Amino acid sequence: MFEVCLLGTGGMMPLPYRWLTSCMMRYNGHNLLIDCGEGTQIAIKEKGWTFKPIDVILITHFHADHISGLPGLLLMIGNSGRTEPLTIAGPKGIGRVVGALRTIAPELPFEVEITEIMECEVLDLAGFHIQPFKAQHRVPCLGYTVSILRTGRFDAERAKAAGIPLKYWNPLQKGQTITEDGVTYTPDMVLGPDRKGLKVLYCTDTRPVPAIAECGSKADLMILEGMYGEPDKLANAKEHRHMMMQEAARLAVQAQPAELWLTHFSPSMNWPEQFMDEIRGIFPAAKAGKDGMSVDLCFEEEEA
Repeated sequence: MFEVCLLGTGGMMPLPYRWLTSCMMRYNGHNLLIDCGEGTQIAIKEKGWTFKPIDVILITHFHADHISGLPGLLLMIGNSGRTEPLTIAGPKGIGRVVGALRTIAPELPFEVEITEIMECEVLDLAGFHIQPFKAQHRVPCLGYTVSILRTGRFDAERAKAAGIPLKYWNPLQKGQTITEDGVTYTPDMVLGPDRKGLKVLYCTDTRPVPAIAECGSKADLMILEGMYGEPDKLANAKEHRHMMMQEAARLAVQAQPAELWLTHFSPSMNWPEQFMDEIRGIFPAAKAGKDGMSVDLCFEEEEA
């Protein structure tokens, strides 16, 4: 089961009823966090989730509402007893920015590994398959697809017919290649075709760009910025490189995800739901995000 939670849905500043934008994903005992605005650690506590399993933190860009909560979160993770390394990845300059923020969180019981993401680079971290893509904001900004890939089913009859020793079945099923006495056994000898996995796209602080629909094609969930819903805010959205709810819905029409969640709402937007009749008229499977809103995504056979 792949769990996805919008910890906070606000943009620019935290509000009494809305934390700053962040999203956590959990799979197979590992946690991945996208963005870490002020108060993210409180949002995690309110959700009832824990800090210790956070293995990866992805940063979209270096505006304060997306990264200023990092020192406090790292301290909370340290206080949880974590000693395993933690990876923080983001656009060019991530090492410099994290280093500056850690001035107030210098001593941690775990190692922080920094990964500066190059354009079109694909990452495999803690069981998550991460594909970044370039967004269009006022500063360098990335969107991400986070996928759980699935290999094909293990075929015991093929393994027997190939004469593969039983002790190698499990390593081959896990994708390892084995060589013994000059004979090489590869996973494709015992596995069927890859099965459909799960995919979530997350992108905020951007104008609409083709990469969003391309990378989010047939996603199980798209999480997109819906900064404004009022038509008279379009000029403001264009000037500051943000996205309207209506624009996000039209991207979803192109990508055809199973569901669209809107997030990163302007502080002036008190009730996003007021725009959702119009938005669902464009893309019916759209929802206005709320702090703590979550879903359990299941593989096809689990749904069946």
